[in-house]
Amino acid sequence: MTKIDTTRPFLPVRIAVMTVSDTRTLETDTSGQALVSRLEQAGHVLADRTIVRDDVGQITEQLTRWIKDPLVDVVITNGGTGVTGRDVTPEAFDRVLEKRIEGFGELFRMLSYRKIGTSTIQSRAIAGVADGTYLFALPGSTGAVKDGWDDILVFQLDSRHRPCNFVELMPRLREGLKEDHAHD
Repeated sequence: MTKIDTTRPFLPVRIAVMTVSDTRTLETDTSGQALVSRLEQAGHVLADRTIVRDDVGQITEQLTRWIKDPLVDVVITNGGTGVTGRDVTPEAFDRVLEKRIEGFGELFRMLSYRKIGTSTIQSRAIAGVADGTYLFALPGSTGAVKDGWDDILVFQLDSRHRPCNFVELMPRLREGLKEDHAHD
């Protein structure tokens, strides 16, 4: 079902990676490193990378900084999407998203079900758009990050993917925002 049209140019996007964890460091962050390796191998640019504690305020602040940064096209987080008290990444996304991409979480869980069965129901993977920036939240396990990238994002962030992809929509993500803000 995935088709890369090699007659079209590849357009690299600038991706910021946030690991949400109270315990990981850059040295022990295997899921964040797996994501960075994959996006760079695909030809994209690592715009920034950080580790943020499981705290709604801190996650929201970092998301907001990257959303406002013209050098960041996409934010991918890993971690904090479960159901425990410390898992608050989706709540932080709720504070910044203008539009949800409902199908992302649904597709992630469908693909994950094939590998881990009903345990996938514990994932609250989420995606959306804020001020022209794509935001994707993946679970923190290295396997989940690989699945999210290898089975979904590598294709949707490739400008050559047919029949459609997120990259070709980037110039239009902010349509209507100027009119909307003019009425504030």
